[in-house]
Amino acid sequence: LANSGLLSLCAHGRVTGLAVEAGAGASHVTSVREGRTLRKGTRSLGVAGDHLSRHLQRLLRESPAEPWRLQALTKKVLTQLKEQCCYVSLDYEGDLREKGSQGAARFQTPDGRWLWLGKERFCCPEPLFRPQLLQHSCPGLHRLAGQSLQTLPEPLRSHMLGNIVLSGGSSMFPGFPERMCLELNSLFRGAGVHIEVLANPSRGTAAWAGGSMAASLTSFQHTWMTRGEYEEHGAQYVHTKF
Repeated sequence: LANSGLLSLCAHGRVTGLAVEAGAGASHVTSVREGRTLRKGTRSLGVAGDHLSRHLQRLLRESPAEPWRLQALTKKVLTQLKEQCCYVSLDYEGDLREKGSQGAARFQTPDGRWLWLGKERFCCPEPLFRPQLLQHSCPGLHRLAGQSLQTLPEPLRSHMLGNIVLSGGSSMFPGFPERMCLELNSLFRGAGVHIEVLANPSRGTAAWAGGSMAASLTSFQHTWMTRGEYEEHGAQYVHTKF
């Protein structure tokens, strides 16, 4: 077992930084310093890919599309639709007024019919930044990142702002890195710090790649809980070890 935030940083060649993860079941923000996670800087958001797929389904049901077009939208097809057509808006309110900056897109369902998407394209991932759209009272992912950074002493915070790493399949939406950078710049306006959001093209599987890399480094060998320790102390030893 290892913290996925740390592994995501390892995949980007870092052991210190802020990992912003948006996966399928949950989203997390994790502060990591020299390979160790900082509990005070850890935040969780109950909005992720599965929630966005269901949100997209609701949006489509509210659209004027014929009901028969939606019958072929299984969970798998919804995920494909979301990944192929949706994007994160850099100006959500403005795009709502203009009905989207990138126009409509069409998607072919498995039964060969075509489905057109308009504002659903950018409304689908918006709950990552506005959880209230799904009746969640917690702050958006960018604000959780800001809260995490505020728990850190100033020199470390400045360093973290230059090492913000994105990971997880739900961070793959076009516009997601730019929106995160835009929101963080707004939160830390006037602080005189450089903000850099790192978005590797293969960030969807960054935690897995980072796990492979970390497991091969001799510098990390002392951080593992070994099989011998597990057999001697039991599963609860994980809380002592980490």
